[in-house]
Amino acid sequence: MARILTGIQSTGRPHLGNILGAIKPAVALANEANNDSFLFIADLHSLTQIKDKVTLKNNTFQVAATWLACGLDPKKTTFYRQSDVTECTELAWYLNCFFPYQRLKLAHSFKDKSDRLEDVNSGLFAYPMLMASDILLYDADFVPVGKDQLQHLEMTRDVASRINHKHGEIFVLPEPILQQDAQFILGTDGGKMSKSRNNTIDVFDDENTIKKLINKNIVTDNTPLGEPKDPERATVYQLYKLIASNEEAKTMAEKLKAGGYGWGHAKKELVEKIISSFSEERAKFEHYQNNPKEVEEVLMEGAQKAKKVAKATLDRVRNSLGYN
Repeated sequence: MARILTGIQSTGRPHLGNILGAIKPAVALANEANNDSFLFIADLHSLTQIKDKVTLKNNTFQVAATWLACGLDPKKTTFYRQSDVTECTELAWYLNCFFPYQRLKLAHSFKDKSDRLEDVNSGLFAYPMLMASDILLYDADFVPVGKDQLQHLEMTRDVASRINHKHGEIFVLPEPILQQDAQFILGTDGGKMSKSRNNTIDVFDDENTIKKLINKNIVTDNTPLGEPKDPERATVYQLYKLIASNEEAKTMAEKLKAGGYGWGHAKKELVEKIISSFSEERAKFEHYQNNPKEVEEVLMEGAQKAKKVAKATLDRVRNSLGYN
């Protein structure tokens, strides 16, 4: 059975683009019977930019509640909060001491973030070694990564190989599962859905809020009601097509092309489809909002399982370095 490890950014309540492009595919992978999945919320990584404790805590809760609402089964997956497994920070220090400074300077992510962020701190610089610790601590065989994260996994393998060469076979060398670019989900303005663009759709909002947002923010042309319309160039149709069945999408496209069916009709159908398609997730999410202790219990149970693996790995490292 292959062990697969996935980290989740702790950035608050995920939107429709996150759910369709990342969460649903990851949940399907995690729930496969042949996989031993470890899935953690990277709240320590968030500290590089978020310093407010209320925001950090709430972001973590919202992310955890969303993943559980979207079908993640904690009985099949070790689901935990990064900060609850303190072994990861100890291992990160050991890894930092074996990894060349000059090599760390070449990290693409640090170069990118240091050019555009106000808070450029040493935690941001050492980020790849904390990520390496997250992976190596759990003897992960595979790590799903996008092209932008592949360098971090290469650094993980590099530092693990350096230590293995000097102290014996301590670490498993993880292999990447190279993900295709995440599904491109249009935002309400026609660009990629992103919080930074303020063009997101929150499927957990109430129906009236979603209706107002879609009616106000989705851009349409001024083609008269009776005239034919091009569905492929319409954001409202592209979003509907992502959620609806092929037959339902085909029907809307035909109505738009025929004329007599306006953008207002299409927006109304989109709202109804969002509400009906995510009704189960919405009910579960509301349940977790009203019962936060249940989410906390899931995360703590996951942390206890993760700690057993982490402790065994750290004991091997400490023994090899002479700390035990």
